[in-house]
Amino acid sequence: MKKIILLALILTSLYSNQTADKSKVYVGLSGGYMNEAFSDDAKTTGSAKMAKFKIGYGIRTAYAIEFSIDYLKNTSNVFSTLPAKDGDKYGLNVELIKGFNWDIFINPYFKAGIGTGIFDIKYYSSNQNSLNYSSFNLGLGFFIPINEHLDFEVGYDYKYVSYRKLISSNQEILKDLNSNINGVYIGINARF
Repeated sequence: MKKIILLALILTSLYSNQTADKSKVYVGLSGGYMNEAFSDDAKTTGSAKMAKFKIGYGIRTAYAIEFSIDYLKNTSNVFSTLPAKDGDKYGLNVELIKGFNWDIFINPYFKAGIGTGIFDIKYYSSNQNSLNYSSFNLGLGFFIPINEHLDFEVGYDYKYVSYRKLISSNQEILKDLNSNINGVYIGINARF
């Protein structure tokens, strides 16, 4: 019940007109590069190209809530047995964004949120075909407004990712890992 009340308060605060800007729905596309460092003994790392589609509601220079779908072209082989590779990652994120108007050409922001996702694996002694993960997300960046309805975005994302345990067919834990993801991206947003 507390979470519902908190979400209602956040959403209603987006409707208030605290600046000259009006709250708007926006959609955006972005692409970038991410680097992932795993918590295993070998300190395995992986890198991925990423794409993001997002939809949000809010004010560019105040508050916004954003839902995004991530696609990561996975190049790591941490959870699968060779010669198979880990599949591409698909994620869903919800983030609260706080933007600023410093009367300069750019509008900086920071954001925080949570996410979840899934990817395919092939491990010879496990019956699992995919793994789920959850994440805590932080980010910062800036918008470069082109006009009232269009802006470019440059950003940095940090994600702490906790993966579901990889279990063998006889119920032994094969892998139980976490990771840190750092990523940079550029994108474009359209506001309605």
